[in-house]
Amino acid sequence: MPFEIGIFTFGELTKDAQGRPLDAGTRLCDILEWALTADQAGLDVFGVGEHHREDFAVSAPPVVLAAAAAQTKNIRLTSTVTVLSSADPVRVFEEFSTLDLISGGRAEITAGRGAYIESFPLFGQSLERYDEYFEEKLELLLRIREENPVTWNGNTRASLHEAGVWPRPIQNSLPIWAAVGGTPASAVRAGSLGLPLYLAILGAPGRFAPLAEQYRRSAQDAGLEPGRIGVTSHFYVEETSQGARETFYPHYSSYIGQNMPRAGHLDRDSFEAWAAPRGALFAGSPAEIVEKILWEHEILGHTRFLAQVGLGGLSQGQTLRSIELLATEVLPAVRAALKA
Repeated sequence: MPFEIGIFTFGELTKDAQGRPLDAGTRLCDILEWALTADQAGLDVFGVGEHHREDFAVSAPPVVLAAAAAQTKNIRLTSTVTVLSSADPVRVFEEFSTLDLISGGRAEITAGRGAYIESFPLFGQSLERYDEYFEEKLELLLRIREENPVTWNGNTRASLHEAGVWPRPIQNSLPIWAAVGGTPASAVRAGSLGLPLYLAILGAPGRFAPLAEQYRRSAQDAGLEPGRIGVTSHFYVEETSQGARETFYPHYSSYIGQNMPRAGHLDRDSFEAWAAPRGALFAGSPAEIVEKILWEHEILGHTRFLAQVGLGGLSQGQTLRSIELLATEVLPAVRAALKA
């Protein structure tokens, strides 16, 4: 399978200089245009993540992805992520099977525990059972994928006995990826279950190499072939490095301040360090983006790269141009280099 490149978003509603957040309806229309542009330009994957907060527009990824499916033809459609710990696996499978049917077999699920905890009190669940919820619900989701009718017993929802779960997807096995933010136990779990893995690169990329190795080793220990690894990163590209960084810095600094306040104020020197050749931030010219993807591929061995786009209130024109450059200049160069 060739190296895949795609885009994703959480649909954050960044505030403007007057402190007014972007309208959720406007943001959702923007996101659907990103999906259409990515599909027409030739990217491989489009994803939306899930949050249940006033500063994000996407709380129902399958709904947004179904809208994207109706206007696209080829691009794969995935959640990034589905917060499985606070969801019902039966309902998740039904929703993404329906998406698979609507899209002609292009649906995927990315299951994660979630970086935020707002969904737990919202859906009446205890944070004390955070890990138990995820482990049991992932087990059930995988069981539903493989068996129909399904019989299952656990502690986090009502048992199932010879229960039919409908509709079934077009794909013989609906792809289910596991998302990992940096926890070794999560990487080991994904490997032992034979699931493909996403690594969310938010720190020095080199520190994720041991996670990739643990993942592969755990799969082998379980007698399985290691699955694919995908990488997700913050992203913006322009024709020149200087232009990209001048454009992106104020937006990205605003994004960090509003959406990742624990990181503190992002000054220009820190931004430049993050965007350096061995930093986690992908912000530069197409050639720089290609070089960084290839370097990360050497240390992580991943075969899919997802760029988080539209950060910090970038204009729609700037975001669409960045998506087009990712598809027309970065993707072919990466594939050509990896074939050499």
